Amino acid sequence: MSEETVSESVEVTAAAALEWVVGAAARAPLPEDEIGGHVAPMLIEVVGGTEGFNAVLAQLGRPEVTEIRRERPDAIWAMISGRAEGLLMVHVNEAGLIDTARLVPAAADIPVPTSWGEIDSRLEELGCRVAFAAMRIEDDGQPRLVHGVDADTARPTGSGFKLYVLAALARAVAAGRADWQELLPIREEWKSFPSGTLQNRPAGEKLSLATYAEYMMAISDNTATDHLIHHLGRPEVFSELTELGHPDPDLNLPFLTTRAFFQCKVPDDGAHAQRFLEATRGERIALVEELERLDLPDPASSWVKESKPRHIDEIEWFATPSDLCRAYAGLLRFAQPEIDHILTRDDHGLGLDSTRFPTVWSKPGSEVGVITLNYLARTADHRTFAASLMLSDPTAGFDEMLIVPRASRILQGAFDLLAATG
Repeated sequence: MSEETVSESVEVTAAAALEWVVGAAARAPLPEDEIGGHVAPMLIEVVGGTEGFNAVLAQLGRPEVTEIRRERPDAIWAMISGRAEGLLMVHVNEAGLIDTARLVPAAADIPVPTSWGEIDSRLEELGCRVAFAAMRIEDDGQPRLVHGVDADTARPTGSGFKLYVLAALARAVAAGRADWQELLPIREEWKSFPSGTLQNRPAGEKLSLATYAEYMMAISDNTATDHLIHHLGRPEVFSELTELGHPDPDLNLPFLTTRAFFQCKVPDDGAHAQRFLEATRGERIALVEELERLDLPDPASSWVKESKPRHIDEIEWFATPSDLCRAYAGLLRFAQPEIDHILTRDDHGLGLDSTRFPTVWSKPGSEVGVITLNYLARTADHRTFAASLMLSDPTAGFDEMLIVPRASRILQGAFDLLAATG
């Protein structure tokens, strides 16, 4: 496993790390050496160095832990009150350093739906295009739809497509064509825009494929994603859509790297996007390769600042909620512990009861006008379920701080209902 990959035998437990965070917030700002003794370099880099981490602590004020929602040696989910309120998730790596910390706004005033009819009503209240699937993964590894709303309607996935990249890596490992510990140097021409931090690393630095995969899934690192796509081969990654049961993989031809995606989305003049839209499928393949060879565009764009979606139904990665649940089922069939380590690192605020659901896999996705929340959960008695909620609006962006807690409550209710009926 990679240097950031965790094991169950961590030197410092997540509970101890949470205690340090709570105390540190009351003492901020902290010196660089103290932060470095408790926080992994990757997280320090993500939040903007020592100054950025101190700014995060300052936002917490003097928090108090009011409830522990879930706990295991390497991760803990706690409700906190104070200047900032919500569900605080802290995760530590095998060295006991905090490598993930996430605060999800409090959703205590949002009840969990208790029937499929109530879930349908809540979905309608979200006020955007909704596609939803809740599935049971049977003993033979095949998923079965239990409840859905437009469950077989293809929608933009955002970073949910990275499940297929992970599957391509797992298949290559299973076939002996790759190894989790295989080293791959960072290449300048394979770098992309954030999310992520690997674009800041120097070209030539070598990382294991496990590290690239962990960055891709834990912090949705786009540079890590593109390195894996190029290293494994675009055709091999694309073939995973068919392997994992996607009924219309050609929706994703040509299969985009995130670098090509940003070349089309970021520039305000829209020239690359227009060329893509006007090209035939054969022309698009050559165009994507051309776009990948160009320098990254100026990041100063109105796309994100003004929260205006750009071509979310034409330039994206596409799957149905049922497809993404099938992707989880396929990843489960590989039975590779590295996959479990990578996908259980952060539940992105779902907050299921760990006594009932000790295993939760998560890979959300988003861009302006797109939010997808995709989960697999296994019960204590070894029943497995998957759910995907895909939200999109081609005309306006989302306020994630408002809509994600509501969506998460819907998914909590879905997993409760799946466990009760499965």
